[in-house]
Amino acid sequence: MAALKEPVKIFIVQSLACFETPQQVADAVMQRFNIEIDRRQCENYDPTKYAGRNLSKKLKDLFDKTREDFRKNIFDIPIANQAFRLKEIQKMYEDAGKNKVSKQNLLKLAYQETDARTTKQEITGPDGGPLQNENTTYVTASKELVRQVMDELESKY
Repeated sequence: MAALKEPVKIFIVQSLACFETPQQVADAVMQRFNIEIDRRQCENYDPTKYAGRNLSKKLKDLFDKTREDFRKNIFDIPIANQAFRLKEIQKMYEDAGKNKVSKQNLLKLAYQETDARTTKQEITGPDGGPLQNENTTYVTASKELVRQVMDELESKY
């Protein structure tokens, strides 16, 4: 295990707080700092994991603050922005060429994106309540048989 300097530790903690996997973080550390680390070493910097249970208070606080900010600021994520999504749909539409099925699906997706419509199927009972299960048995019988059974029941009860 390589001894890591403070900036690398901070980078790892912030990346894990943003829900990146330990392998993604290890790869990013290699690209950014040219330091090869194992994904298990990254887990030591995640206080939500058993391996990170002994993380320093300073890094735990940084993790918690980063995660809270990450969850609150969805606008910093491009795909959460409608204009970005429409731009990407436009690129896919242009790349679809003569594929009419793909283009049709992309047009539908763009329509749903701008109109805020989605296909939602909700299965509930009356007034949004739970579905009522009824066990019904259908019997085919002649009128004479029905009359005979009814007479027997009436005589018993």
